[in-house]
Amino acid sequence: MSGIGFLGVFGAAIGSFLNVVAYRVPRRESLVFPRSRCSSCEAEIAPYDNIPVVSWLLLRGRCRNCGVRISIRYPLIEALTAALFVAVGLEFGAEPELIPALVFTAVMIAVAAIDLEHKIIPNRITAPAAVAAVALWAVIDPSVLPENLIAGAAAGAGMLLVAVAYPAGMGMGDVKLSAVMGLYLGKSVAPALFVGFAAGAIVGLGIVAVRGAEARKQGVPFGPFLALGGIVGLLVGPEIIDWYASVSGL
Repeated sequence: MSGIGFLGVFGAAIGSFLNVVAYRVPRRESLVFPRSRCSSCEAEIAPYDNIPVVSWLLLRGRCRNCGVRISIRYPLIEALTAALFVAVGLEFGAEPELIPALVFTAVMIAVAAIDLEHKIIPNRITAPAAVAAVALWAVIDPSVLPENLIAGAAAGAGMLLVAVAYPAGMGMGDVKLSAVMGLYLGKSVAPALFVGFAAGAIVGLGIVAVRGAEARKQGVPFGPFLALGGIVGLLVGPEIIDWYASVSGL
C-alpha cells in the first residue's frame, strides 16, 4: 500500500474515533470505556460492524441488533477525515511537519462536529490540542515555536475582542479555538480566520435571505467556519499570504 493509500485508511480509522469523541466528549463520558454501543438498544457493536464507511453501507445505515437508523453523520465524518488526511499528505509529504498537520486536521473535524450538534467547543478538546501543538513543534521544529506562540496569542486576543463586541455571535470556545489555530498554523492563521469569517458571513446572509428576520434570533455555531478556515490555512495559507503580498505590493 502506498503512503497516500495508508493515510486514507488511517484517516478513515481516525474518523471513526472522532465520531466517538464527538458523541462522548459533550456528554463527559470516557473515550475508552465502554466499547462502542448502539445508542438505542445499547448492544455492543461487533468489530466487523465497526469498519469505517463500509459497515454503514453493508448494514444500510441500520443497527444489526434493533434496526434503528444510524445517522449518516458517522460515515460522512469517516470519509471526510480520510479525504483530508490524503490531502494533507499530498501537501506535506513524508516530512515531520505532517504529524502536527494531521493532529490539527483531526482537531478541526472533531470541533466542527461537536459545535454543529451541541453549539459548544469543549475545553477537553482545545486544551489538549494546545499542549500537543507546543510539544510537537518543540520536538519537530523549535525555530517556528516563537512565531506560532505569537500567532496563537494574537489570534486569541483578536477573537476575544470580537466576542466582547459581539457576544451573541461569538463565545469563549471560539476564542480558545482561534488561539489553538494560531499555535498550529503560525502566520497562516490570518487567512484561516479571514476564510472563517467570510464563510460565516455568507452562510448567515443566506439563512436570513431564506428564513427572514426570524433567522437573526437563531444562533449559528461559528466553530465549523473556523474549522473550515483552519483547513484552508493549513493547505494553502502560505500561498494566500504570498498572493496578497504580491497584489498589495507589500
